[in-house]
Amino acid sequence: MSKVVLGLILGTVLGALDGLSTIFVPEAAEMLTAIIVGSTLKGLLTGAIVGAVALRLHSMAKGILVGLGVGLVLSFLVALMPDPTGEHHFVEIMLPGAVLGVIVGFATQRWGRAPTA
Repeated sequence: MSKVVLGLILGTVLGALDGLSTIFVPEAAEMLTAIIVGSTLKGLLTGAIVGAVALRLHSMAKGILVGLGVGLVLSFLVALMPDPTGEHHFVEIMLPGAVLGVIVGFATQRWGRAPTA
């Protein structure tokens, strides 16, 4: 599987799981659909970016760092939006985003295939 396709699939699945994890947070019940959709899209975008960068980089460390950076930046942008009470949840949003980015960065370098000429 190509690095980009692997990044897209893995990022989307992990993003959806991240969003679904809010089922266990009673305070987030009213925003559940928006959180799931947003997390899925954030994971999809992370996977696309990391997969595309993985085509040019052929280093596990660099792939993981790019994944971490992309996951943190996209999660930070989402965390800037306050919840209905006006609070920001930086740790709760950025930590899973960083983990998602690291996993996608690792997987695209480890198992993704570069296109053949």
